[in-house]
Amino acid sequence: MANTSDIKNGLCFKYNGELVTVVEFQHVKPGKGGAFVRTKLKSLTTGKVVQHTFNSGVKIDIQRIERRSYQFLYKEDTTYHFMNNETYDQTFLDEGLINAPQFLKAGQNVEIVFHADTETPLSCELPPYVEMEVTYTEPGEKGNTATNAFKDATVESGATVKVPLFINEGDVLKIDTRNSSYSERVKK
Repeated sequence: MANTSDIKNGLCFKYNGELVTVVEFQHVKPGKGGAFVRTKLKSLTTGKVVQHTFNSGVKIDIQRIERRSYQFLYKEDTTYHFMNNETYDQTFLDEGLINAPQFLKAGQNVEIVFHADTETPLSCELPPYVEMEVTYTEPGEKGNTATNAFKDATVESGATVKVPLFINEGDVLKIDTRNSSYSERVKK
């Protein structure tokens, strides 16, 4: 077992019966009293971020997690099918474990986080940015660009994204999967 002096960013351990990872931490040694560690912990099952302060020397139960590269194959109802890029084994995930399922397309590579001891999938993370082609959008009208105006555009995965007025059908966009927003237009 480890203690609070081993806490660092990205460390995974059990806290209140669930797996959490350290997002941020700060060791504090006040002039009076004992030292403590202030942390921001993100739950790997719910994604919720909580703040907690540990007294110095408290024991923590470190857990091993592994990130493995998988390729998205297809979707069946709310189940997504993935294939391991190294062993070609297939795994199936529910939609709730994927951070941005609306931007998945066949053949796309993702990272799946597994609890190493139990081989349980914890989450599926798409790359921070994906490139998608616009399949439908209303044509932009000339003269409507005086303000920062946006319109809806449907991309090849079926998701709808807010884009600037100059975007047309057939354009390839770079989309931020963390907040589902338009980033830039990709030159062909």
